[in-house]
Amino acid sequence: MTEIEQQYDVVVVGGGAAGLSGAVALARSRRSVLVVDAGQPRNALAAGVHNYLGREGARPADLLADGRAEVASYGGQVVDGVVTAVRQEDDAFRVTLDDGREVGARRLLVATGLVDELPDVPGLAERWGHDVLHCPYCHGWEVRDQPIGILATGPTAMHQALLFRQLSDDVVFFRHTGPDLPAEQAEQLRALGIPMVDGEVSGIEVVDDRLTGVRLASGEVVARSAVVVAPRFTARAGVLDALGLAAVEQEMGGSVVGSAVPADPTGLTAVPGVWVAGNISDMSAQVVVSAAAGMRAGAMINADLAAEDARRAVASLASAR
Repeated sequence: MTEIEQQYDVVVVGGGAAGLSGAVALARSRRSVLVVDAGQPRNALAAGVHNYLGREGARPADLLADGRAEVASYGGQVVDGVVTAVRQEDDAFRVTLDDGREVGARRLLVATGLVDELPDVPGLAERWGHDVLHCPYCHGWEVRDQPIGILATGPTAMHQALLFRQLSDDVVFFRHTGPDLPAEQAEQLRALGIPMVDGEVSGIEVVDDRLTGVRLASGEVVARSAVVVAPRFTARAGVLDALGLAAVEQEMGGSVVGSAVPADPTGLTAVPGVWVAGNISDMSAQVVVSAAAGMRAGAMINADLAAEDARRAVASLASAR
């Protein structure tokens, strides 16, 4: 077995808002911390981060760069790479990186986020994060007063229609392959002036790098400037498989909308010594919520380590007598 190159109090897997916030909290408590980041932030395509007090509109890359610098300023380390394996050894962990290195960790914080799996409609993926959207709080203000289309692909479509109607008077509901709406919901759409278009959506129209319409299988094109979809939110949890931790399906309205790793309110999982934070355990967490969850997990990990340090000190004192 490869020799462990360095021992850390905590290895943080994932260098997004959750992971970096946890690392800052730990480093400020004088814990040795290594953050391993694969460089695949969920919001990489977004123009800015929103609803983050004091950082409104900041470029995602700038926010992460600042976070890395803050971790380093307190003595933490951040490396680019992928954690390929995690093994539990007694009351600690052995972490393997894709460059072959193996490091030890007394505790783990996994903040690898999730993957947005888009509906299989041509053109959506290419416009994702620009004018193909899912969250009114992340992107709604930017498409206010524009013609917006809601693509019904799951149980959240009606919820999205109500929220985006708050932002624009021109909202169209494309039933696509979704089920018939309950009479109460159909009546709500009518009352709010949201027309419902039947027929499968076959793609979107783009002119001069701008979304201009939604194309139906019939050939009809309905002019729109933005399209709202509901991805499946799949947790990036593969690194936890070897520890016996698996993401579980999350449902809404009786339909599966994604997956998440179960944890208590502090982020502690069913495996002692392993915490999770951010989108891996909370599909709906925006950047500021993920950052808060990471900080809270970091504080709890530090408290757990402090308790262990005290137990070890007592045992050492007793053995010296």
